Order: sequence, then C-alpha cells, then structure tokens
Amino acid sequence: MTLNDRFVIKVPASTANLGPGFDSMGLAVDLYLTLEVEKSEKWECYSTSNELKGLPTNEQHFICQIALQTAAKYGVELPPCKINIDSDIPLARGLGSSAAAIVAGIELADTVGRLALTQQEKLLLATEIEGHPDNVGASLFGGLVIGCYQQMEVDMLSISNISFEMAVVIPQEILLTKESRDVLPSDYSRQEATEASSTANLLIAALLSQNWTLAGKMMEQDRFHQPYRKPLIHAYQEIVEIAKFNGAFGVALSGAGPTVICFTETGKGQRLVQGLQSVFSDMTVRLLNIDYSGSSVKEVERFIK
Repeated sequence: MTLNDRFVIKVPASTANLGPGFDSMGLAVDLYLTLEVEKSEKWECYSTSNELKGLPTNEQHFICQIALQTAAKYGVELPPCKINIDSDIPLARGLGSSAAAIVAGIELADTVGRLALTQQEKLLLATEIEGHPDNVGASLFGGLVIGCYQQMEVDMLSISNISFEMAVVIPQEILLTKESRDVLPSDYSRQEATEASSTANLLIAALLSQNWTLAGKMMEQDRFHQPYRKPLIHAYQEIVEIAKFNGAFGVALSGAGPTVICFTETGKGQRLVQGLQSVFSDMTVRLLNIDYSGSSVKEVERFIK
C-alpha cells in the first residue's frame, strides 16, 4: 500500500476459547479499536475514549511499541506519526483488547514501514507476542478461527459461513489474564487431556453443523480452564441460568473472563440481552455479532510531497 497523508486502521475485538477451545479457538466480534494515523514530526497518541484514558501519549504507548518492534525486526525505522485512537473494547474484561492492540501495532508498522507483510507473517508476529493465536487470529482474519501454535509455527483456519448472535455480560471489575491463568493447574492427566480435547473437537463439529444444543453442552463440559476460573466470576452460575431461560443455547467465559458470553440463534439476541439486563442491572450487557472482515487499513487522502 502507498502511504497516504492519513489512513485508518480498524481491528475487531474477539472472544476466545468458547469453552473448551483453550488458547486455540477465537471469534471476532463487532466491537472495534480504530486508529486514525497521519505523518508527524514526533510520536503522538491521543484519545477521547474513557477506556483509554491514562495511557502514554508518545512512542511509549503499547501500540507504538509493537509497531516499532515489528519494524525493527525488518531493519526499518518508522517515521513518527500522530495517532487518534478510539476503542469500544473494554480493557481487561476478556474481549481481546490486548490482541487488538497487537494487531493494530503490526498493521501500523506494515503500512508506515511499507513492510508488505503477508497475513500469515502478521499472524506469526502477533502470536509470538501474545503467546497463543486465538484472539490475534480472530482480530486479524475475522470470523471463527481455529489455530495451532507449535515449534514457532502457526497454522490457522478462518470460518465465515457460520452465524449466531451473542450477549456479553460485562462486570464492572477487571480480571487480569495473569491472575486468571494463575489458578489453572500446571498439568493434566491423560484422561483429563483426552476428555478436554474431545470436548473441543465436538464443539467445532457442532458449531459447523449448527447443532446448537450440542454446541452449548460442549461449552459447559470444558475441562481445560472454566472449572478453575468460574469461582473468580461473580454470579457466573446465575448468569448461565438467566441466559438459558431467555434463549441462550450456550454460555462460556469470554477468554480469561470476567466477561461471560451467551450464544443464541440469529434473531434471538435482543430478547436475550433484555432478559439479562433486567436481572444484572449493575453489569453492562451488549448484543454482539460476528465480525467477518478482520483488521483493515483504509487510505483517506494521499500525501502531498
């Protein structure tokens, strides 16, 4: 892409795991991190989003750091930019805010540094930073993604011919991923690993065949992480019960939590949101849809040289 005076980077949020798809399954959703970028004499980052207040306003901003590190890997020094950052992705709530920022930083480096990265190269860079491909893969490709990260290689498939709606229940409190990971066991028995992986395999098959009842059952039978993390989430079981009463076919932690994501068939999402919000008035409840496009970079106007 020819670098323009201004361009816009747009990256969707994501939910990971969907229950048993631990660190390997992700889904892009229609909340967005948006960067308006233009050339400048120094690095400047500013935002009017409440979620982003208090973050660095220079090259120490996380997105700028990712961009600079990415460019440096290819021996490129990025010219400074002014960046207006807007986001409706809540921070530290399990909706892939850090993954979206990583993808945005890589897209920034690719565009400003004219790196001409392939999608696969972007995916590997993002996965190396994040440590697993589920959130970054969803933000990059859109749709439902299933990925595998082994021996410094990432293999991933993105599936777009799937449709359902979601209601997310977002508590006020944050839950850092590290804190949520610390409660997980360091290893699993062979039987536990077999049960966990078979549950994840069947979840994918159920989603692809639109067997929503079975998909919901598999979400709840996760063995990898949810049994250990649920006690950290206020009112988790109550959310499950209210969601099912209002038409959800499945409920899972969104990533590491604390957000709980409730899945329902297309056209039934509004009823689900209303039912949840009427009970959990102290939490934010939002209707979400699948984002099928993934990250994008759009030119605004050409540089005047």
